[in-house]
Amino acid sequence: MNLSYRNLKLITCGTFAVMLVAGFTSCGKKDVNSPGFEFMPDMYRSPSLEYYGTHIINGDTLNSSKLPVAGTIARGFIPYVYPNTPDGYTSAGLYLKNPLDYTEAIEKEGEVLYGKYCVHCHGATGGGDGKVGAKLPGPPPAYNVALKDLPQGKIFHSITYGKGTMGAHQSLLTQEERWKLVYYVQKLQGPKTVAVDSTAKVAAATPTVEPAKH
Repeated sequence: MNLSYRNLKLITCGTFAVMLVAGFTSCGKKDVNSPGFEFMPDMYRSPSLEYYGTHIINGDTLNSSKLPVAGTIARGFIPYVYPNTPDGYTSAGLYLKNPLDYTEAIEKEGEVLYGKYCVHCHGATGGGDGKVGAKLPGPPPAYNVALKDLPQGKIFHSITYGKGTMGAHQSLLTQEERWKLVYYVQKLQGPKTVAVDSTAKVAAATPTVEPAKH
């Protein structure tokens, strides 16, 4: 009985002390919108920093984000040499080839990437009937119709820089992932209807002049 009474006194005194402290810390504020006492003000009022800016914090000059040294290439990164121009697009179609050897496993990985990044606009079968694509000014062209003979280099180039209403994906996918995606897009294209790339038609149409016989 004595033990229970002692515990009751401790609980009562503790509750009163907490209420007293809360009253002192919440009253007497001039700002009616103040939340009261801030236990860790640095967590509530942390300084905001702008990207690529120079800031002085506690006397130290710091850069919030540093740019790479001019002319350097990150280890493991392969620069993409074709520019985002009409000529670069044409050249990629003529000369750019998939460096990955085809396997069903790589194509399957491309299918997974397609489901994450492409199906929303291009549709499950590449017909341009995705739910997001239907809301665009013009739906994406079908892989097995308008883009059936699009060469692999142009597919990669379009994924890298974007094309029309399609945004660039070079910041979202590595070069290896983009090439895996190319393999799956080629599967959605179906069998080719021409023996050579469509970009080579102009060169193929140039007549060959035979030397005159004497």
